Amino acid sequence: MSTQPSEVLNSMDSFWNDDLAKADPEIAAAIGKELARQQDKIELIASENIASKAVLEATGSVFTNKYAEGYPGKRYYGGCDYADVVETLAIERAKELFGCNFANVQPNSGSQMNQAVFLALLQPGDTFMGLDLNSGGHLTHGSPVNMSGKWFNPVSYGVREGDELIDMDAVAATAREHKPKLIICGGTAYSRTWDFAAFRAIADEVGAILLCDMSHISGLVAGGAHPSPFPHCDIVTSTTHKSLRGPRSGIILWNDEKFTKPLNMAVFPGLQGGPLMHVVAAKAVAFREALTPEFKSYSHRVVENARALAASLEENGLRIVSGGTDNHSMLVDLTAKDVTGKDAEKGLDRAWLTCNKNGIPFDTRSPFVTSGIRLGTPAGTTRGFGPAEFRTIGKLIAEVVDGLAKNGAEGDAQVEESVRSRVAELCSAFPVYPNA
Repeated sequence: MSTQPSEVLNSMDSFWNDDLAKADPEIAAAIGKELARQQDKIELIASENIASKAVLEATGSVFTNKYAEGYPGKRYYGGCDYADVVETLAIERAKELFGCNFANVQPNSGSQMNQAVFLALLQPGDTFMGLDLNSGGHLTHGSPVNMSGKWFNPVSYGVREGDELIDMDAVAATAREHKPKLIICGGTAYSRTWDFAAFRAIADEVGAILLCDMSHISGLVAGGAHPSPFPHCDIVTSTTHKSLRGPRSGIILWNDEKFTKPLNMAVFPGLQGGPLMHVVAAKAVAFREALTPEFKSYSHRVVENARALAASLEENGLRIVSGGTDNHSMLVDLTAKDVTGKDAEKGLDRAWLTCNKNGIPFDTRSPFVTSGIRLGTPAGTTRGFGPAEFRTIGKLIAEVVDGLAKNGAEGDAQVEESVRSRVAELCSAFPVYPNA
């Protein structure tokens, strides 16, 4: 079997028609090569997944042509009859999926959904709390380079140095000291279960609104593989493209009607104009998929696979931050190997294992270098990998890292070639889109 990257797949025309190839062969070629990259390499980035062809079809639908400022039944443009149908279906399915009373499905991204909450509920300079970026939080949870950190007064909480878990006593003490108007739970690189009830008790004690950004775990929540932030959280935000396996976008969910007007007004007209109706249609498709028994099974397999991967990595000499994972992701600490996250990301990519460098708690290296990598199992689980395959993947990762530890940033070319060959076998047995 060849271990050289695929070129444009010969079967591309069976997946898309040839209009794009005729109109713009350069873009068509890049898309074909991206499909080949996804087919040929194992995707381990925790924030990525493989959307169904139905989701892709909706995203590329004629709703691309439709402008629909406003909300269903209250549009500023004519011709919105079917836009209303699509958005209403997306709203109703989101409410059913997550067991809440209200949903806004228009946010274009995770950043914009969180910005909308800030715009709706905070004034510039107000204090809020979020997980520190160095402990696994997100840029929009108070990073000084983000709008959330520039326009508001963020107070961070973090993880304990001993076990790398969130210290709820410390969270409570910080909240009592600073009296935040809003507390955010949820993160982008925290692999343990979130105690939403404990956050609710702290929020109630200091009179704060409780927001959960469940972007990473929403698919697990939908499938019952992670506790739901409802009824504990006042507002819940989520992207739709990670473990939820939909298009790249965001949603806002809540139960109390008092939040309806400010949140809807914050999204439109506060931050956005007309919604991307083709993406809203794709969200509706993804929500319907997530309501099936098959998706519930999938979400539990994601967690099972993550635990298998973490165990394999540890068995092969790599340390997992916090000692393991309860969800879809994990941070791998490379300090003992004297390998940087930057070098590991590049070395693993040469071996056709795609991941991202990531800081670890109390990291002494810069965010551009880091001492760790972040790994996730949603995409691999979608293509059919099980615990056995992920145990193999853990061994392959360790082989590449050991090569980097011995030879520096260039790694061990012979090891990486061997790993590529075994990755190719796995990918051939579990294609991303079987009919592509």
